[in-house]
Amino acid sequence: MNSATREAFGKALAELGATNPDIVSLDADLSCTTKSATFAKAFPERFFNMGIAEADLMATAAGLATCGKIPFASTFAVFATCRALDQIRNSICYPMLNVKVVGTHAGPSCGEDGGSHQAVEDIAIMRSLPHMVVVVPADDVEAEKVVHAAADYIGPMYLRFARLASPTIHNEDYEFDLFHGEVMRDGNDVAIIACGMMVPRALDAAEQLAREGINARVVNMHTIKPIDEELVEQCARECGKIVTIEEASYVGGLGSAVCEVVAERCPVPVKRIGMPDIFGKSGAGAELLDEFGLSAEHIIEVVKSF
Repeated sequence: MNSATREAFGKALAELGATNPDIVSLDADLSCTTKSATFAKAFPERFFNMGIAEADLMATAAGLATCGKIPFASTFAVFATCRALDQIRNSICYPMLNVKVVGTHAGPSCGEDGGSHQAVEDIAIMRSLPHMVVVVPADDVEAEKVVHAAADYIGPMYLRFARLASPTIHNEDYEFDLFHGEVMRDGNDVAIIACGMMVPRALDAAEQLAREGINARVVNMHTIKPIDEELVEQCARECGKIVTIEEASYVGGLGSAVCEVVAERCPVPVKRIGMPDIFGKSGAGAELLDEFGLSAEHIIEVVKSF
């Protein structure tokens, strides 16, 4: 089954609204596409359309948090992390308020909206902010569980969701652990550490590599900050080589986070796959992923180059 993580966000938010009266939803006039409209339809008195005013969106969410509410403030990832960065930094992170910043349509898989709307720098921006937790779920099942975990966690959190549908790789009984990565396939020749919709592609690559006698470990590193340092170190010690892949710039993203841990705890070679230091462009989302090297085939090439 293929489903977009943004769809799971909308479903999970409405579920939370039915059980927790403190959950509130805010959006920047994009609720139909971010899927917060599902919550708005069920709980109109707890939904606030802030219009195309992302700074107001985040500042209002911060205000609601000071009153004991649990705000989920959603818009496109590029608008949340770039237009409203000052408010996220000073009004949410600095006072450590309990706001969940939700960025949908992240990465080049956003597709035809083009480079202006394809957030490639958002992970790097968000993980640089003190107190911010950064989570990128791998599929719709994990995305739904991430939203529930976010409601239970007290503090600022950035949730990154995709527009494009991707394969479901988890069963419904999957138990999500916010602060621990997930080993999805074992192997000791190389570790492939991925996040978001790159996890299914990493699994595909590992399956093809196994046919050629290369046993690749695949890790779903859903939480980029704080990253699971123990798991990264374990991968480094047991595999000796690491490949990272993310649907974002490899400057400051998952690859950088892994390299920081490896450099300090267990130096081994690391190759990073991600968006090169460029902006995206308009095109079909799936085709853009392949064009930018975010494919199982490219993972295989990189692993073999080791």
